[in-house]
Amino acid sequence: MRGWLSELPLFLQLTGIAALAMYLPALFAVTEEDFFAARTFFYSGTLFLLLVGLVGLAMGGRRPRLDARNQLLTLLAAFTVLPLMLAVPFNEAVPDTSFYNAYFEMVSSLTTTGATLFDDPERLVRSVHFWRSTVGWLGGFLAWIMAAAILAPMNLGGFEVTSANTAGQETRHFSQISKVASATERVARFSLILAPIYGGLTVVLWLGLILAGDTPFVAISHAMSTLATSGISPVGGLSGGNSGRAGELLILVFLVFALSQKTFLSSRSKTWALSLFRDPEIRIGLAILIFVPSLLFLRHWVGAYEINDQEDLPAAFSSFWGGFFTVFSYLTTAGFESADWVSAGSWSGLRTPGMILMGLAVFGGGVATTAGGVKLFRVYALFKHGVREIEKLSHPSSVAGQGATARLIRRKGAYIAWIFFMLFALSIAVVTLALALTGIDLEPAMIFSVSALSTTGPLAVVAGETPFSYADLDALAKGILAAAMVLGRLEALAIIALFNPEFWRS
Repeated sequence: MRGWLSELPLFLQLTGIAALAMYLPALFAVTEEDFFAARTFFYSGTLFLLLVGLVGLAMGGRRPRLDARNQLLTLLAAFTVLPLMLAVPFNEAVPDTSFYNAYFEMVSSLTTTGATLFDDPERLVRSVHFWRSTVGWLGGFLAWIMAAAILAPMNLGGFEVTSANTAGQETRHFSQISKVASATERVARFSLILAPIYGGLTVVLWLGLILAGDTPFVAISHAMSTLATSGISPVGGLSGGNSGRAGELLILVFLVFALSQKTFLSSRSKTWALSLFRDPEIRIGLAILIFVPSLLFLRHWVGAYEINDQEDLPAAFSSFWGGFFTVFSYLTTAGFESADWVSAGSWSGLRTPGMILMGLAVFGGGVATTAGGVKLFRVYALFKHGVREIEKLSHPSSVAGQGATARLIRRKGAYIAWIFFMLFALSIAVVTLALALTGIDLEPAMIFSVSALSTTGPLAVVAGETPFSYADLDALAKGILAAAMVLGRLEALAIIALFNPEFWRS
């Protein structure tokens, strides 16, 4: 049985996992005595499991193609075709919406964007909220597996910065290695390694949020959204929960896993903490978390000084904490807003510019994490290249040290990081223009574009002068944003790699 399952195409395996996941909201709906939603999710899961089984039997044990092209096409299908199946129980459980809206919700959840068409959380029953959180959680785990098992061997997803090989080209020829693991074998191996870590962290955060005061349902939803950095909430955000600052502190601790892959993939040796501190993504992330909140606090303190309110220490602490947590959340593209974020403006009378949060979302988190954006490692490569160029202005004949890897990052790594940054900026411009052609004004079009491409859906609510709603968009604009979410999750280099002529040679 296990051998038969391992021979199925990866997309069919993902479909089976998604069908099994439908039983979770079905069981939850039974505990809520919402038997209509329970039947909806149970029947949908059973139907799709039967279809997966029939297709698997019809394939007759044929071994799937395991080349790089099919791996990327599988990932593309996972984020575009799989939401069609995930939207079926959502559409049935929410009868006053269209299947197109349900598809948008599932693309948003699976890509860990967290954008929603339902501004009022009360419009959805709790089992549907649980389904959104579950799909987002599975999307975050898929991002971990995708990066480690597929994108890393192909030098994509940020790994191209330190690789001497061409981005998108899978290394196959080794002089002393007789067998290279296939994509299916790598996916299975990394799933066994990462599943206990991902699930264990979620359970620990869930229990912590319950102890902090949240109900079990809100706690599990926020715990899954934190690990997946999806920002999905059944109560409209952290301010709708009961855990307060204690819950925000717990969430902040677990958002660290979106800063660098070394937080969950490194060996726990005696030098682990030291190597973690030396990690460039952690260091540049800490620098941002020190500089930006301090600058925001200084701005609010000056505003409070002008109105003679600078000695209100509780308000000052609320201002600093609200800025620090929200900056960390948007840097990791989770999109959670601190309950103290608004109180900072009340203390000083000034509003925090949303452009700062947009810039943080564009930076993004670490490579091979659930975070979106450009990724901190690419930012680090550009920073090191800039420092080296400044040094050469003063000492043109100098030779930089720190080893071959550092030289590779400063040269080829910085070059390809700059190419990706330009592709990201071009993508923002193209999506903004496409949204503008649908009749949307420039400011909301740009904010929606950055939200989708950086997979930070809640950004649209806080980045503008007034909150912007996804529900106000027409069908064409929703389709453009859904495509942008997929592009933001897969990244432009992976999509461009599909057009490599080598992939399509027989």
